[in-house]
Amino acid sequence: MSDVLHKKFYELNLTDRLTQLSRESGVPLDELKVLSGNGGLSADQADHMVENAVGVFGLPLGVARNFLVNGREVLVPMAVEEPSVIAGASFMAKLARQGGGFTASASAPEMIGQLQVLDVADLKEASTKLDGHRAELLEMASAVDPVLVRYGGGARDLQVRLIEQSAIGPFLVVHLVLDVRDAMGANAINTALERIAPRVAEISGGRVHLRILSNLADRRLASAACTIPLEALAFEGYSAEKVRDGILEACAFAEADPYRAATHNKGIMNGVDAVVLATGNDWRAVEAGAHAYSARSGRYTSLSTWSKDAQGNLCGLLEMPMAVGIVGGATRVHPAAQAALKLMKVTTGAELAEIIVSVGLAQNLAALRALATEGIQRGHMSLHARQIAAAAGARGDQIEKLAQQLVLEKTIRAERAEEILKEWRK
Repeated sequence: MSDVLHKKFYELNLTDRLTQLSRESGVPLDELKVLSGNGGLSADQADHMVENAVGVFGLPLGVARNFLVNGREVLVPMAVEEPSVIAGASFMAKLARQGGGFTASASAPEMIGQLQVLDVADLKEASTKLDGHRAELLEMASAVDPVLVRYGGGARDLQVRLIEQSAIGPFLVVHLVLDVRDAMGANAINTALERIAPRVAEISGGRVHLRILSNLADRRLASAACTIPLEALAFEGYSAEKVRDGILEACAFAEADPYRAATHNKGIMNGVDAVVLATGNDWRAVEAGAHAYSARSGRYTSLSTWSKDAQGNLCGLLEMPMAVGIVGGATRVHPAAQAALKLMKVTTGAELAEIIVSVGLAQNLAALRALATEGIQRGHMSLHARQIAAAAGARGDQIEKLAQQLVLEKTIRAERAEEILKEWRK
C-alpha cells in the first residue's frame, strides 16, 4: 500500500488507479469497477439501445487530473483513442491552477426546435397571425411535459422567421424555444414540435413539413476562461515570453484562416468529445453545434481566443454551444456513463457543460503550446509508440520497453517494431 501511495497516478496499474480514484472522489470502488473491462455495457444492454446490435465497441477510458473548475476539484473521465489528449489536458489544467483554475459558466438550457411551414398564401399575414397566437402555442408546448414544467422548464419563446431565398422559394420557419433543464433535450423539443404542428398549420394556412430540433444551440452556451501566469509557461530552454508569444501567433493564424481554424477547433473537440462520450451524451450534436457556431459571422474561425493581460500573463477564453444533460437517453442507461457522472460529482447539466468547456480550453492550450514550441509530434509520437508496439505483437512489459526503443531510434514505425521484437525473441 505504501508503495502505491508514493507512485504517480500514471505509474499505477489499472486496479490501483481505480482504488485511488475511489479514495479521492469518495465514490465506492464497486461503483467504479464498471469502468474497467468492457466499459460496463453488456451485449444485452446494447441490444436494447440500437437496432441490429451484434456486440459492443470499446474505447480507452482515462481520467484527466488537476482540474479546478469554479474552485472545485474535478476528476474528468475521457473516452478517446488518440494518444496525448488526456495527458495534455491534465498538464494544462495543472498550469491553469497556478492562475486560479478555470472560471466557467453556462446559460439557460434552452433548445431550439424548428417547424418548416410551406404552401403559405401570404407569408407576412401568416407570420402576424402566428405571433398573435404565441401565448396559446407556448401553453400547448409546455403541456406536453408537466414534469419538465414542475422542475422549472418548459416553453420560453416562439419566433417566426422568413426564409426568402431557397431552392423551393420563400417559406416560414417557426422556432420553438424550450428550457429542457438537465436533459440534452432532443426528445422533449421534438415531442413538443409534433404537438403544436397541426395548430401552426391551421393558424398559418400552410403545411408544416419538417419538425426537428436545431443542433445550433446558440441559446445554450457554455464558456470557460483561465489565466496562465507568465512564469508558468517556461520549460526546457523555452522562455516564458517565447512560449506565450508563440501561442498568441498560433491563435492569430486560426482566427484569420479557416484551413487552420478547422484543425485548431478539432484540437478543442479532442477534449470536449472525450468527456461528452464518456458521459453518454450526443457528441455528434455537440460537434455540429460547435462548428456551426464558429461560422456564425459568415466566416469559419477559431472557437477560442488567447491574449495577454497587463501583467503579461496568458489569458484564454472558449465559448461554444453545449447541449449536454445528465438525465435521459444513453446517459441514464449506460452504466459507465453513470459512473463517470458520479466521479465528477455533477448535479446539473449546466455543471457538466462547464466542466466540458474547461477541458476543451485546456486541450486547446496543450495543442497550441506544443505547436508553438517543440512541435506536435514529440509528445504525441512517444505515446503513439505504445500503440505501435502493441500492434506489432508486444505484450506486458515488452510494450513499454519497445516503445522506448522506438522513441530512442526516432523510428516509430510498425515494421521497425516487428524487427526489434524478432531480434529479442531470437
